[in-house]
Amino acid sequence: MEIVTSDGTAQVEVTGPPAGRPAFLFVLTHGAGGGVGTPDLLAVRDAALRLGGAVAMVTQPYRVKGRRVPGSPARQDAAWLEVIAALRDTALGSTALRRGPAGTAPAGGGAGLPLIQGGRSNGARVACRTARAAGARAVVALAFPLHPPGRPERSRAAELRETGTGVLVVNGDRDPFGVPEVADATRLVVLAGESHALSRRPEAVADAVSSWLRDVLGLPR
Repeated sequence: MEIVTSDGTAQVEVTGPPAGRPAFLFVLTHGAGGGVGTPDLLAVRDAALRLGGAVAMVTQPYRVKGRRVPGSPARQDAAWLEVIAALRDTALGSTALRRGPAGTAPAGGGAGLPLIQGGRSNGARVACRTARAAGARAVVALAFPLHPPGRPERSRAAELRETGTGVLVVNGDRDPFGVPEVADATRLVVLAGESHALSRRPEAVADAVSSWLRDVLGLPR
């Protein structure tokens, strides 16, 4: 489906759980110059579906336009909040909702569902910055870029600390953008041997997110 925002059109693919009404809405997005098809994002999507969530994979307007640089954080965040509002209003009750494996599309809209939002790299920053305004139950920050490579003095830890809700950070210990401190997040998972791409063991990323979602949402283990 397409969602028109103040910064252009976002492309969103929404997938429902295998059966029944979803237990939560999980909205995920990409890094600055990438797309939603990275191994970590796909693994997290599948993990959320197994837990009974509906998952929206968002390609932000600047990427739809073919740009690799997000531009103004204020405009990016505003567009993100417009996407969230549209998803809550329409997506889960529309024909754009794809069925999960061997299941049926859930009935009803998304307004009453707990919202989890997240992304990788720049997308994680957007999810953190907008969590309070979006009313998110929690944030999943994959490969959070703590600082530009080689510039530790330009820390972005405040974006993690000021979300107003719980934050899971999953980073690789070889990430040139740095690794947040334990105090920067509610839960920090550092994967040995992983770089900024988090592509070597996507199943480990999915396991960390699954555990977090169960705890945050009170889902059975």
